[in-house]
Amino acid sequence: MTTRPRIALVGDRKATVPAHARLHDFVPHLPADIDWIPTSDIDGPETLDGYAGIWVIPGSPYASKDNVLLAIRVARENGIPYLGTCGGFQHALIEYARNVLGLVDADDVQYDPGAGTPLITALCCSLVGEQASLFLGDGSRLASVFAHADETTETFHCKYGLNPDYVELIEQSSLVISGWDAEKAPRAIEVTDHPFFIGTLFQPELSSTPSSIHPLIEAFVAAATRHASDAPFGNPPLEAAAQWKSSY
Repeated sequence: MTTRPRIALVGDRKATVPAHARLHDFVPHLPADIDWIPTSDIDGPETLDGYAGIWVIPGSPYASKDNVLLAIRVARENGIPYLGTCGGFQHALIEYARNVLGLVDADDVQYDPGAGTPLITALCCSLVGEQASLFLGDGSRLASVFAHADETTETFHCKYGLNPDYVELIEQSSLVISGWDAEKAPRAIEVTDHPFFIGTLFQPELSSTPSSIHPLIEAFVAAATRHASDAPFGNPPLEAAAQWKSSY
């Protein structure tokens, strides 16, 4: 019998974020139990106990940047499948830079325009509402999601990404860049020594429908299902857990 995974959807619900309306439409059709957790409701790592997957969704800047970074660190350090889309991509870079690469002041200029290490900065060209080619790293987990294709076309809705000044540093770590645009700008990352840890600047939510889920989301849910089958989980943490349950 396949274990149905519990997945934490981390982000702040906003009517102005197109991906959130799409999530409302297709999430009930995923083979998983999804809890939408506002970033301000994360009260330490125990909040995420019992989840077989952590998905940080678009909507940056978040109400609590620190709690988003905590959720990402919990996923990365505990081998919990992680998917970060748009803001989840940006914050995965910040978390890794701070806690693995030692850049303790790495930040997104949306939060701190004077950041000592401006890791996330404005893109040279806005990608709000744009479709663009994505070139995939040979042998990467992301490429396997697309049946080992070399290229795909994805939907974006963002204005911020990895500062080009830090690309070389990222490339020298175990956080690899696995997707680029036509100008070789990073658009996706993954951790090589993790069961499933992928961040993308593109938003697979925007090209998903109840009858056609984006393959990256399907792959993430499959990874969470495997994790749920392999690991013993207890009850949802904290007495207020029920209030996070999605109202889909």
